[in-house]
Amino acid sequence: MFEYQKNKRYFAQVTGMMEEICEQELKELGAVNTEKGYRGVYFEAEASTVYKINYTSRLLSRVLAPLTIFYCDNPNVLLKTAEIIHWEELLPINRTFAISASVSNSKITNSLYASLCLKDGIADYFNAKYGKRPDVNTANPDVRFNLHIEKDRAVISLDTSGESLHKRGYRLLAGEAPMQETLAAAIIRISRWDGAKPLLDCMCGSGTITAEALMHYCRIPAQNLRKNFGFFNMPEFDFKLWENIKRECDSEIRPLPKGIIFGSDRSAEAIKVAKANLSRLPYHDSVDLTCKSFQQTDQFENGTLITNPPYGIRLGKIEDVQELYKELGDFIKQKCKGSSAYIYTGETSLRKYIGLKTTRRIPLANGKLEGVLLQIDSYEGTKKKFYSE
Repeated sequence: MFEYQKNKRYFAQVTGMMEEICEQELKELGAVNTEKGYRGVYFEAEASTVYKINYTSRLLSRVLAPLTIFYCDNPNVLLKTAEIIHWEELLPINRTFAISASVSNSKITNSLYASLCLKDGIADYFNAKYGKRPDVNTANPDVRFNLHIEKDRAVISLDTSGESLHKRGYRLLAGEAPMQETLAAAIIRISRWDGAKPLLDCMCGSGTITAEALMHYCRIPAQNLRKNFGFFNMPEFDFKLWENIKRECDSEIRPLPKGIIFGSDRSAEAIKVAKANLSRLPYHDSVDLTCKSFQQTDQFENGTLITNPPYGIRLGKIEDVQELYKELGDFIKQKCKGSSAYIYTGETSLRKYIGLKTTRRIPLANGKLEGVLLQIDSYEGTKKKFYSE
């Protein structure tokens, strides 16, 4: 019996700085006994909940099912442990597999070497039992395993997600330095936008924020376009239960009225890419995408502005970047009365060029890039609207 089968305990990998918000989402999806860890959340769940989490989570990267946990202070221990795991229950000999590995504060210091030891152990197991072994396919494997060693404590897990959950399947084309889907979804969640007010991304690029906003409003499961999951390889996988979970989740999908989600960009090529990406999603025709700069927008009042402006080398000269942020601040101040703006930047020093006081500053990572989400609120009536810093 594998470890997760004994205690129904799993580990959800998340992008850095998103542990707390991901723990909240896991609870909403039915996980219990959650506990935040480094770049992840431990939780307990029934099989049906694991299926649902993989299918609907907008924030998680992967869900790992631990197979075995053991003390590992040298490669021989890893190799010998791998040789006694019943791999055929997870990996048919005619299927391909891949291993991702990470090590921290351990006597085994090289993650690539650790993954090679595990691969050799799997190969030795199959060779001893069947006289042949499954092939490795790092690009598109049938089964993915994960190895994590920290302070000589090793955990070998089955990846129940398969491909990373940030890959929704709608982004066939990418613009320049695109925002990761899970980050866009996290920002929408933080903004508490629910469709009652219009949403605008005034520098939409390849359309990730508008796509995630569409999926959020329409209640489209994040993996609605995905055909295969890693949990298909769990020995106890119940296909009928999975079908019921999927049917139940899909029944919640609702249409998107026009006039709610808007995207604009000064690049005609970016708008073309955004339209191509959104075309993969239901109700994409209700998203208004326009080729124009935010400086050309007459007004955007009483709404939610969410955008990821270019920064650093994406614009060339630093003076051009600073001017862009100044003009964005002027746009919010002059044309976005009654609106809340959520601006994500990978270069925190650019914040001051917006020239407006921030309500909140929330550290968030975009892949390996550590950035910050700035919330700027425009108040009307007796409250002062803006404050220069």
